[in-house]
Amino acid sequence: MQQPEQIWFNSTDWVHQCAGYLWRPQGEVRGVVQIVHGIAEHMGRYDHFARYLNQHGYAVCGEDHLGHGKTGEAAGQFGYFARHDGWDTVAADVWVFRSLMSEEFDGIPYFLLGHSMGSFLTRTYLCRCPGTVNGAILSGTGQEHPLLVAGGKLLASLIGHLRGFDTVSGLVNDLALGAYNKQFKPNRTTADWISRDEQVVDTYLRDPFCTFTPTVGLYRDMLGGLQYISSEKALSQMDPNTPIYIFSGDQDPVGSNGAGVRKVYGYFKDHGTRDLTLKLYPEARHETLNETNRMEVYADVLAWLEKHT
Repeated sequence: MQQPEQIWFNSTDWVHQCAGYLWRPQGEVRGVVQIVHGIAEHMGRYDHFARYLNQHGYAVCGEDHLGHGKTGEAAGQFGYFARHDGWDTVAADVWVFRSLMSEEFDGIPYFLLGHSMGSFLTRTYLCRCPGTVNGAILSGTGQEHPLLVAGGKLLASLIGHLRGFDTVSGLVNDLALGAYNKQFKPNRTTADWISRDEQVVDTYLRDPFCTFTPTVGLYRDMLGGLQYISSEKALSQMDPNTPIYIFSGDQDPVGSNGAGVRKVYGYFKDHGTRDLTLKLYPEARHETLNETNRMEVYADVLAWLEKHT
């Protein structure tokens, strides 16, 4: 089986290089899907989905964010963006890679697909680079209450100033990712919340690129990103002509079991998005692309792409 092409490019932090990947279909390229991955994971986890889209004529690409995957491995540090402006830097890296791929696939319909933290980055992209993609797909997105976001950011910032932003905090991590597992007690593992498929969960927990604890700096940056993408200033900058597809499991704690997902849907609707679709999968958890009904989810994504290509 042919491996994806690896493409290294300079991060906008002007220090590190990011590892990018490209899965090419055989024959004519009908569209391009750039995947923006989530926290504590990497692009390699999307190989099966990428090959599925390849079979239908879509090129698939994406990069390992700063502190993740082979980018983090090369830098010798996982779970950390930057001392300052980490969210802006990673969002800019998404744009840089999109620009590189547009040179390769000039004039071909181009889509972003962001999962979890990657959906927050994709929403940031839509606010800052309006009208530069043919559509966006949000997987496992959500929006916590503003007071929770502000409180979490303050806590991460205080610990960062005291101990350094490249340190980890069990308290911050437990309040963030650790809280997601509680609704699935009795727990088999610490990651039951990501999927009903036990093999997926076990593979995730064996993956060295997925088992690190994010730093307080990364949490500070991500929570700041959540504040930004829910602000009127940011939302008013989106292009209402960009089609949006939002999907999630209705048992996904990141999306507050559907409530947070509907809130995000409301942001787009209230700001005039003309082509807007929402789908919640019954009983599915956080990673619907890795759920027990994943082929149904794949087919739905493909159908949406076909409609907009």
